[in-house]
Amino acid sequence: MKGIAMAQPATPEASPWLAAATSAAASSRSTIFEMSQQAESAVIDPRDPGGFPSAWRRAVAARIATLNALPELATHYLSDVADATLRGLADPAYAGRDDRERGVITFMDRVATQPRDVQAEEIEALKAAGVAEADIVRLCELNAFMSYQCRVLAGLAALKGASA
Repeated sequence: MKGIAMAQPATPEASPWLAAATSAAASSRSTIFEMSQQAESAVIDPRDPGGFPSAWRRAVAARIATLNALPELATHYLSDVADATLRGLADPAYAGRDDRERGVITFMDRVATQPRDVQAEEIEALKAAGVAEADIVRLCELNAFMSYQCRVLAGLAALKGASA
């Protein structure tokens, strides 16, 4: 239309609000990555691993990454697992070495793939199999972190235009 100036897209230089938001996002990005690394360390290599040592946790993290179609992430976690038997846990077709571990793996797979469907009875079954309550919490923390990490990677892939 003649005589009416069209609004130009806002730029950080032209908008104090946008400049502040951009600055806050840029400065908090490194903090987010640091906090994510701290969370990863806390669930993969905790001070108190309970009944699930770090190598086992890494193998199960690789399994969860595989279930989420993130082979590079699975490779990352498996790179520090030397034990061939534990490495086998990364394969979703592998059910576990004994009844207790099979129960835990079934639970972890379900939480990773169908979290809304997990029932209290499944947690009770872990307790009945001898898994301590603190370890059940640790297992859920591992799964929660992996869910976060998988979603972040999927989001970054989507931003790059790749399929995730």
